[in-house]
Amino acid sequence: MADLDILIPVYNEGAGILPVLDSLRCVQTSMRVFVCYDDDDDSTLKALQENPAAGIPVNLLKNSGRGAHDAVVTGFGAATAPAVIVFPGDDIHNAAILDRMYAKFLQGCEIVTASRLMPGGRMEGCPLLKAVLLRSAAFTLHRLAKVPSHDATNGFRLFSRRTLEQIEIESSRGFTYSLELLVKAHRLGWKVGEVPAQWHERTQGRSRFRVLRWLPAYLRWYCYAFATTYLRRPANSVRLRRAAPLASNL
Repeated sequence: MADLDILIPVYNEGAGILPVLDSLRCVQTSMRVFVCYDDDDDSTLKALQENPAAGIPVNLLKNSGRGAHDAVVTGFGAATAPAVIVFPGDDIHNAAILDRMYAKFLQGCEIVTASRLMPGGRMEGCPLLKAVLLRSAAFTLHRLAKVPSHDATNGFRLFSRRTLEQIEIESSRGFTYSLELLVKAHRLGWKVGEVPAQWHERTQGRSRFRVLRWLPAYLRWYCYAFATTYLRRPANSVRLRRAAPLASNL
């Protein structure tokens, strides 16, 4: 079994997926890569079929629903490694930090965020509205709500198997699950780590990030973080999974 499962949700990435996979060659941690897609005619699949030797071996995983949220949750259900990273389908800059993220996990972190906004991180080309919302949320969550991450809304992060098996995901839209799991882990008092990351606005393909559409869902967990700090919500108020654990084999 691999030490690390990498989930890459995709939506018509086309040939853009090839340099992303090629960048993962530098990862030293034993890993498996899952490409999670919605439809059989997704252009990502065609690119992989036409370039079977490009990049690294991948496991194709069809979304059990539709959209970014369902793709990631489908990946969580298939992953079996002790740690799982959700990796962007257009990211060719950050493969080198995956070993560092895994090292943080080995040091006891249940969640490790890839932070664009901590010292050493960078965010370039972000549309103004999105940048303002992201930076404002990140600053207030870290400085005021005391969430131990400079970049609480970034969907690029590592989750321990304990996190995925024990914390129930109540979110159902976009990448909101990522903030939800972070603020719930914080309420439980679990250790959270972060490493600096680079982020560049995508130049090809189509992003599935919908700022305004998902804003109400994000606000729920934004307020949850403040309730943890200022209303002293106890750890036993976190909704935990009561169903069977995630699959132990594929």
